[in-house]
Amino acid sequence: MHQQRMLELAYALAVAKSRQDIPAALRLFHPDMVLETPAFGTRARGLAENEKALQRFFASFPDYGVALRGHASNGDTLVCWGTARLTMTGNRFGVVPNGEPAEIPVFIQFTFKDNLIAGERFFFDLATLCARSGVSTDVVREMLFPALAGGDAV
Repeated sequence: MHQQRMLELAYALAVAKSRQDIPAALRLFHPDMVLETPAFGTRARGLAENEKALQRFFASFPDYGVALRGHASNGDTLVCWGTARLTMTGNRFGVVPNGEPAEIPVFIQFTFKDNLIAGERFFFDLATLCARSGVSTDVVREMLFPALAGGDAV
């Protein structure tokens, strides 16, 4: 796929997600779309799972917005970096956040198929998000990764 088309899709997705416009985001996704957020340990495959994942994400971060600042491509994959601004709300992570917006660096790896986004890996530092949200990273990690809680180091 041509780099310009990859950029158009990535920026259109950034706009849709910054507006919490799930239908617009889903229109950019390939039917086999895989959305991964390693910091949360989540993976959604297909449009129905992606819709649920986005609903859950926006319920936790209702003011989410992302600004893409740069990119690189090898012809098959596009990587963008920038800043996300989001306020942790609710108790999804087993903590009570301070209600303050957090601004965190992000980078996003995209893959493409049939002129649509087929994969998105959304990377950020969980500890930075937790610190800026006034919550314990350890408690959040235990909620997200219960099998690792109290386990032996590998």
